[in-house]
Amino acid sequence: MTSMDELMGLLRIHVKRGINLAVRDVRTSDPYVVVRMGTQRLKTKVINKDINPVWNEDLTLPITDPGEPIKLTVFDYDTFSMDDDMGDAEFDIVAFVQALRMDYADFPDGTILAKVQPGRKNCLAEESVVVLREGKVLQDLCLRLRNVECGEVELQLEWIEVPGCKGVSATPTATA
Repeated sequence: MTSMDELMGLLRIHVKRGINLAVRDVRTSDPYVVVRMGTQRLKTKVINKDINPVWNEDLTLPITDPGEPIKLTVFDYDTFSMDDDMGDAEFDIVAFVQALRMDYADFPDGTILAKVQPGRKNCLAEESVVVLREGKVLQDLCLRLRNVECGEVELQLEWIEVPGCKGVSATPTATA
């Protein structure tokens, strides 16, 4: 259990959709997403018979260490056997948290606060941008799944301040 002294805030992960996911049943799959950070584990609902599922589901993680990677795994739900792995991806929120630490109160809506390029050390399928929208800092990510023949998952990150916790400004900036 996380104490308020350790808690920086909450990360809302909006799991938007899957794109061209792997087929694990006869012609389709019944995918769901599991998100893990440390010992925390959250999961979306199952979308039946769809390799391009739209979840539009929010998962919320309490954050104590913004340097800890977040792991995402897609599974195919099976009624009578173990669920099949449909690939995984990993991302971090270092650039997102650094953007949150900026003094962005007077920035215009739509201001890009940070950019993260795809590379060997991340699972990004394309450039990811941290942007200020309607007073909120948001990051859209398109993650290419690993250990599978195909598939991507689209997410959006949003920070939720929690009254009484230490917030993002109390932690020294991590180096990438």
